[in-house]
Amino acid sequence: MNTAMKKILVVEDEEKIMNVLKSFLENKGFQVIPAENGRKAIELFDRESISFVLLDLMLPLLSGEEVCRIIRRKSRVPIIMITAKSAEADMLKGLGIGADDYITKPFSLKTIYARMEAVMRRSDDDPGAFLSKYSFFDGDLSVDLDSHAVHKKQEEVKLTPNEFKLLTALIKYPNKVFTRDELIASAFGSDFEGYDRTIDSHIKNLRQKIETDPKDPIYVKTIHGVGYKFGGSVNY
Repeated sequence: MNTAMKKILVVEDEEKIMNVLKSFLENKGFQVIPAENGRKAIELFDRESISFVLLDLMLPLLSGEEVCRIIRRKSRVPIIMITAKSAEADMLKGLGIGADDYITKPFSLKTIYARMEAVMRRSDDDPGAFLSKYSFFDGDLSVDLDSHAVHKKQEEVKLTPNEFKLLTALIKYPNKVFTRDELIASAFGSDFEGYDRTIDSHIKNLRQKIETDPKDPIYVKTIHGVGYKFGGSVNY
């Protein structure tokens, strides 16, 4: 893992753990940006060019879950959650709101670094964050974010502004499972008026336009009990 010039935001309120992580990561070549609470974490994330986030869940002022949600609305930076919670439901919740991995306390520093390496490799291999044009499944679906043009099998598809915003939000965060509220926040921000279930109607209409079989979608997938994710395989 190339750590040159990488700033890592470590969000941890336990001083001893923070000191250990800071020393270890600095020895690995990272520049560590420490935050002892959730609000400080968001402030630092907005101010610094952060390349990676290690995020404790049990934080003062603002929870780790909320910090993750806020960061995910604006960035695809890799996030590993660190927590004392070990229940499967807690892990799935963390991954569902946008974390790339989840580590429970107590942990070894070797485990932390191995997980970071794996997440970094996936992030470095994924140029999606820098693209404005996407093509999926050998041209079955193409999307141009700059011109708002969408084509299905080379035929132009007319999406409503809301449908295009939803599609864009899903494409920009491949493999992220969105709850309805998260999808609203990512696609519309504070401009959305309506109920969260309104998203289901927009998704249904979007599927009618971009899926070969809307009843068996390959792009906008339903994750039962959670929400939606994008399942397209992008061609670069």
